[in-house]
Amino acid sequence: MSELRRSLSKFDLTMIAVGATIGSGIFLTPQSIAEALPNEYWILVIWAVGGIVALTGALTYSELNSGFPEAGGIYVYLREGYGPLAGFLYGWATLMIVNTGSIAALCLGFMYYADYIIREYSDYAITDSGKQILSIAALIGLTILNLRSAKTGGTFASLFTVLKIAGILALIGLGMGWGVVEEFSMSTEMKAEPAGGFWTAAALAMVGVLWSYGGWQHTTYLAAEARGGPSSVSRAMVYGAILITAVYILTNIAYFYMLPLDTIANSDQVAADAVQTILGPAGGTAIAIVIFISMFGTTGIYTMTAPRIYYAMAKDKVFFQQLGKVSERTGVPTVAVVVQTIWTIVLILFWGTFKDLVDYVVFTDFLFMLIAAIAIFWFRKQGKTGKQGYRTPLYPLTPIVFIGILTWFTASMLIGQSEPVIAGLILLGVGTIVFYAWKKF
Repeated sequence: MSELRRSLSKFDLTMIAVGATIGSGIFLTPQSIAEALPNEYWILVIWAVGGIVALTGALTYSELNSGFPEAGGIYVYLREGYGPLAGFLYGWATLMIVNTGSIAALCLGFMYYADYIIREYSDYAITDSGKQILSIAALIGLTILNLRSAKTGGTFASLFTVLKIAGILALIGLGMGWGVVEEFSMSTEMKAEPAGGFWTAAALAMVGVLWSYGGWQHTTYLAAEARGGPSSVSRAMVYGAILITAVYILTNIAYFYMLPLDTIANSDQVAADAVQTILGPAGGTAIAIVIFISMFGTTGIYTMTAPRIYYAMAKDKVFFQQLGKVSERTGVPTVAVVVQTIWTIVLILFWGTFKDLVDYVVFTDFLFMLIAAIAIFWFRKQGKTGKQGYRTPLYPLTPIVFIGILTWFTASMLIGQSEPVIAGLILLGVGTIVFYAWKKF
């Protein structure tokens, strides 16, 4: 079995951290967040809390990565902290819903914007079946690209991340420089009473916020391919988290300068509607292109990163050995990439809407991120992390903040959103059966 190659630079890794995070969320979730939490001040606070989650998580995972700089990232931390079943369940959930569900959601999302662009310049509209077919075709193209080499995937990630940041900075500049809303309120008083009270509303808003901030952890999956070793991965995650937080908060402020809050809460195309207030119909088309580039680039990154988890599982002999095969020519876990794409195509064909996929992905993903972070206390006590290489600053406060916010969020979802939670628990139950059946047979 060939090994993965160290071909990704610190810049590649940082662009992967940023590009895997900034995908669709900042363009699609402001409506649901404003609807749940109708106040500009608290919306900015909740986005700042998301930034704290990303930064404290990046700082915590940096120490975990320094102790276990292997392909698979979170899978490895769970395996080492809790045993092979915990690691397997994360890989199982990643393959069955978390990563493949995210890719399917992104594919459906960027085809929605491709249709928007086409309709602006022609009388043609893409049918629902056409969107599925084109989504699958685009996914296959991205898969072929990522099968060439990790460096090719890293170059793609860097290019599309730079393009999307440039587009978002243009949006921020438009809003702050030419916004039609002269001043937005920073009062803490709600403009409407949130359903279920403030904390319930905040938890609902956090679904969209955490979906938007999720992705920086994908850098850990590529630890075995980082040229600079653990320090490159750590810096990429931390730099990425800081950049992402600044971009998200500034983008929301730009939205507030372009649209009144009640308009944001009732718009399912917030970015397009906001830019149209300044540039007219051409502005809507321009932002649709930016969103398409953003989501397409993130899809490419997700297609690249998670197969390293399945590769690590195969090396541990807890999953099909073929998933651990690395191409001698390209240094890519080819079978793992192809299997992920096949299952994603199934989700595109048989799942529901973008929002359905988001709700199911977020709970399962952050539940595992929470459990993995808790392991840092055990590893530090055992001397497996922290003695050499990277140490989490302000330990133990930093991981406690990350763990505390995610505990509140997952508990709120357990109480308030039963369907995604039940589906996630069923998925983990099936995964447990598969794990023990695999061990037996």
